[in-house]
Amino acid sequence: MKKISLIIILLGISLYAEANRESKKLHKILDEVIAVQTELNPQLAFWQGDQSKAGELNDVSAEFYTKQNDRLKPLLDKLNKIKSKKLDFQDQVSLQMQQAFLQETIADNNFKEYQMPITAEGSFHVNLATMHRYASFNTLDDYKNHLNRMQQVPRVMQQHIENMQAGLARGFTQPQVIIQHYPKFIDTYIKAEPTESDFYQPFLKKPKYVNETDFSKLQQQAKTIITDSINPSYQAFKSFMVKQYIPGARTTIGAHSFPAGEAYYQQQIKEYTTLDLSAEEIHQIGWNEVKRIRAEMEQIISELEFAGSFAEFLHFLRTDPQFYATTADELLKEARDISKRMDGKLPQLFTKLPRQPYAVNPVPAGIAPNYTTGRYVPAPLDSTRPGQYWVNTHALEKRPLYNLEALTFHEAVPGHHLQSALTKELSDLPKFRQNAYISAFGEGWGLYVEKLGKEVGFYQDPYSDFGRLTYEMWRAMRLVVDTGIHAMGMSRDEAIKLMEENTALSKHNVRTEIDRYIAWPAQALSYKLGEIKIWQLRRQAEKELGEAFDIRTFHDAVLSSGSVPLNVLEQIVEQYIEDNKP
Repeated sequence: MKKISLIIILLGISLYAEANRESKKLHKILDEVIAVQTELNPQLAFWQGDQSKAGELNDVSAEFYTKQNDRLKPLLDKLNKIKSKKLDFQDQVSLQMQQAFLQETIADNNFKEYQMPITAEGSFHVNLATMHRYASFNTLDDYKNHLNRMQQVPRVMQQHIENMQAGLARGFTQPQVIIQHYPKFIDTYIKAEPTESDFYQPFLKKPKYVNETDFSKLQQQAKTIITDSINPSYQAFKSFMVKQYIPGARTTIGAHSFPAGEAYYQQQIKEYTTLDLSAEEIHQIGWNEVKRIRAEMEQIISELEFAGSFAEFLHFLRTDPQFYATTADELLKEARDISKRMDGKLPQLFTKLPRQPYAVNPVPAGIAPNYTTGRYVPAPLDSTRPGQYWVNTHALEKRPLYNLEALTFHEAVPGHHLQSALTKELSDLPKFRQNAYISAFGEGWGLYVEKLGKEVGFYQDPYSDFGRLTYEMWRAMRLVVDTGIHAMGMSRDEAIKLMEENTALSKHNVRTEIDRYIAWPAQALSYKLGEIKIWQLRRQAEKELGEAFDIRTFHDAVLSSGSVPLNVLEQIVEQYIEDNKP
């Protein structure tokens, strides 16, 4: 017996040592991946705290993406040789996630996705003009670094233009119909008076730690760069859009019309949903959800005793002044009130809350006309800036108040802010996972918590509850129209009509959203598919645990490993159930 026990002990030690070696091997490769990524991407390095990269902008030339693939492929090969079964659970997750991220980056580069760096609502020209929002200005060197970045803007603009020219040559462009606004969109960032430029914003007010003489020199340098370099580069981009890109862009709207379009769309489905589903399967899931949600919407209309059809009720919601703010301040105040009231409910839903605060601010005016209704903008954990919940205050007659509870829960708390800020605090995870964002998990969570508000007393107004349902319907319709557009030949007008007939979104929002789906294939699928999975897992936990089920610890478990693929989330919840069985 002693011999057998000794053999078992020695075998256990041997297995542990082998597992430890495999874990060390994995983390060494993960560190190599981060080192390569930050070497190739100075803006990422700066975001992660490397001040030596603070004055650099990324190389976005075609040659860069070839080099990126050349550097990442050997690292992926190394990861593929790791013996996953010898790793603990979190290491297995890290391995799987980094493999997926590298595969996606390499695939995107192989499809030459970089040749289409614009969407209907955003572009590199906006990102460059607003880069100061993601930097700190605490020292004189911070201002000098910003000036260095400004000097590189013409180079980056030209690289993007060259990439877009290559996309034009092979039919890989955004459709004409969704980019007609671009000349005006670019004009927003060209200011004859340099002090009015977005690039000049950090130089408007002198900080106490910089003397007058030094700050005056910084201001003059900024004005010169804007006038002599930045404005001409933006004019060149506008000229390119007007004379070449828009006239030469494709007249089709679906990804299926791209070179290798069917394969590209399927790859995007996998990338954004983490699921092995076909476009046809997703399309049917969408219609099933539409039918279910429509029945709940009809029930509310019946309870309100509205005398009219479903279409007439939607028209009433879109046009009655009682449902709209009259000023931007009124809309923002309402959003802040909802946010603060939900803050007070969070202890009922979680045992762990983030330490990073968030603010409620308007979408910047330059992008608001073609921007979505709201969005969460994260900040680094140690930043002097909070996370931000952006509310679009442009065209107030198209921003209904009955949607505001659902929007706020999705973008702020318990949605993207809470989720994002908690993930950044998971210091035991590899850094890449602290900063990772998997759309199916993140957006699925955002949609899940919209409905969660009902459980802590929100949506008392039936119109607001209808607004919640129309947001859910909106995401269900995404499954129908995204797959319809990109795989089944659905026209833009057909997609708009379907969305208008089934949701209470304003017609302006419907068109903005449809153009977003056209410009960004498959991303919109992640919301509903992720939410469906989270609700399935919650129902499973409730059924198996019975009275032992605790909504707070369930939510803690869902968020415990950061943003993860949906199959990993299944494993996390299954372990949670096992650990909490009475």
